[in-house]
Amino acid sequence: MGGPTYYEFFAGGGMARAGLGLGWRCLFANDFDPRKARAYADNWGAGDFRLEDIHKLTADDLPGRADLAWASFPCQDLSLAGAGRGLDGARSGAFFGLAALIAGLRAQGRAPKLLALENVVGLLTSNGGADFVALCRALRQLGYRFGALTIDAAHFVPQSRPRLFVIAVDRDVAIAPACLAAAPSPDWASSALRRAAGNLPPELAADWLWWRLPPPPARNVALAQVIEARPRDVEWLDAAKVARLLDLMAPLHRARVEAAKASRERMVGALYRRMRCDADGARVQRAEVRFDGLAGCLRTPAGGSSRQSLLIVENGRIRARLLSGREAARLMGLPEDYKLPKGYTEACHLLGDGVVAPAVRFLAEHLLELLAGIPAAPLLAAE
Repeated sequence: MGGPTYYEFFAGGGMARAGLGLGWRCLFANDFDPRKARAYADNWGAGDFRLEDIHKLTADDLPGRADLAWASFPCQDLSLAGAGRGLDGARSGAFFGLAALIAGLRAQGRAPKLLALENVVGLLTSNGGADFVALCRALRQLGYRFGALTIDAAHFVPQSRPRLFVIAVDRDVAIAPACLAAAPSPDWASSALRRAAGNLPPELAADWLWWRLPPPPARNVALAQVIEARPRDVEWLDAAKVARLLDLMAPLHRARVEAAKASRERMVGALYRRMRCDADGARVQRAEVRFDGLAGCLRTPAGGSSRQSLLIVENGRIRARLLSGREAARLMGLPEDYKLPKGYTEACHLLGDGVVAPAVRFLAEHLLELLAGIPAAPLLAAE
C-alpha cells in the first residue's frame, strides 16, 4: 500500500486519522486511556494501536520511518479552564515523552520528516510565553525547523474551537516555495501567535517559518443543522429547570433570549454555565447563550459547567437540553457512521479531547502533503 505514512500519538478516538484520510497510512497509534483505546479499535481496528503511557515507549516500539508524527498532546495544563501549570504539568508535560521518542528515532536514523503538534492557543502565553519558547527549543534540538498556525474549527464546522498547530520539518528536507509565506496571514496567525513568534530568542527565530495556506473556506453548516430531532442519550429539561437557567443569565444574555423570541423564527443557541464575578467581586454561576449559528468549544465533561446545552426558541416557547453525543460528533466533523462509546459521559470525554477532522484534512491537503512530497491535485480547466 502506497501513500505517506504517519504515527498518531495521543490518538484518542482517531480523529486526526479521520482527517488525514485514506490517502495516508497509519504505522502506529498510541494512547494511555483504555476508554479511548476502545473507541479507536471500534472505528479503525486495534492492529496498529498500542495502549501505553508515552513515557514508557521507546523508539524500538515504533515500526519503520513515518513521513509524519501527529501529536495532539494533552492540553489540561495549558488551557484557560485548566490549572495553568504549563508544560511542567503532569498531563501537558507528556510532550517531553514525545520528544524523547523522536530523539530515539533520530538516533536510529528514523526521525519523521514532519511533526504536527496540536494544542490549545493558551500554549502561546502559558508561563508568560516560556512554554512556547521551550517547545520551539525542543524542536530545534530534535533537528527541525518549525512554524505555527492558529486555525479555528468554525471555518469548517459550526463550533468555535481555535487551536494552535505547530508544524515542524526536518532541517534536511527541501521545502517547496509554495508552502512558505513571506509574512503571517491574518486568517491563520492570531495576534498572540505573531507576538509569540516575535519574542523568540534569535537562535530560535532563525529556524522559524511562516506557513502558507489558502484563504479559509466558506462554512455552509450552522448549529441548527446538526441538531437531532429525537436524541437517545439526553432529555429535555422540565419547565422549572429551564426557568432556572434563565434566572442564571445576566441581562445581556437574557436580552439575547428575548430577541430570539421576538424574531418569530426558530432560533438554536448554545449555552454554557460559567462562574463569573459579580459587581461586588463575588463568584456566581451564570448561564451564557449565543445565537450566532455556532456552538461553543466542546470540552471534556469534568463538571456541570463544562457540559454544553442547547437552547431552542420557537413560537414563543423556550426548550433546553444537553448537547447529544451524536451532535457533538457532528461538531467535530466526524461521519455519521463513526462509532461512539455507549455511555454519554464517555462519548463527551472522547469528543471534547479530540481534534476537528475537517481542519486536519484542510491542513493535510494544503500543507502536509506538499511537505511530504505529494504533488497538489491539478487545477481543472475552466469550462
